[in-house]
Amino acid sequence: MSLPRYTFELAQAPQDVRAYFRLRQAIFCQEQQLFTGNDVDETDAIAYPIIAVEHDVLAGRQIVGIVRIYEAAPRLWYGGRLGVHPRYRRVGRIGKGLIQKAVTTAHSWGCDRFLATVQQQNVRFFRRLHWTSLEEIEIHHHPHHLMAADLAFYPPNGETRPAAQPSQQVS
Repeated sequence: MSLPRYTFELAQAPQDVRAYFRLRQAIFCQEQQLFTGNDVDETDAIAYPIIAVEHDVLAGRQIVGIVRIYEAAPRLWYGGRLGVHPRYRRVGRIGKGLIQKAVTTAHSWGCDRFLATVQQQNVRFFRRLHWTSLEEIEIHHHPHHLMAADLAFYPPNGETRPAAQPSQQVS
């Protein structure tokens, strides 16, 4: 039996966590220039990184997308830093798969409400995935929407919650 071409999983191995942070830095610092140097913040201490992995016979295992989830208050979860490697943005399944994995994982861990701040250009995409815009906001001088996922469309996936956040395991 072969692996599916793409999988969506918690980044737990140190090399996966490092690749997760490298892709975040490439997208949010180099490409979008939302941050200078790196985008690591205090939320990373409590966040769980999720990765989209391409399984290619020739190239091997490659991290092609990222997102983080974290519990901001009891049963209130956020997703953030959703990004897809530029070469994979036209695939269409990567962002959707990351969102699905993020929300269904948090839902498994007791989430009653899942929110995200979404860049203006991605609001329509999120609406198609059963998200509602709660308000327009500005983050780092860029327009965003605070959005909420409709948890009825994201049933718990049964993912086991690690004892410690994987992002704390790599310095």
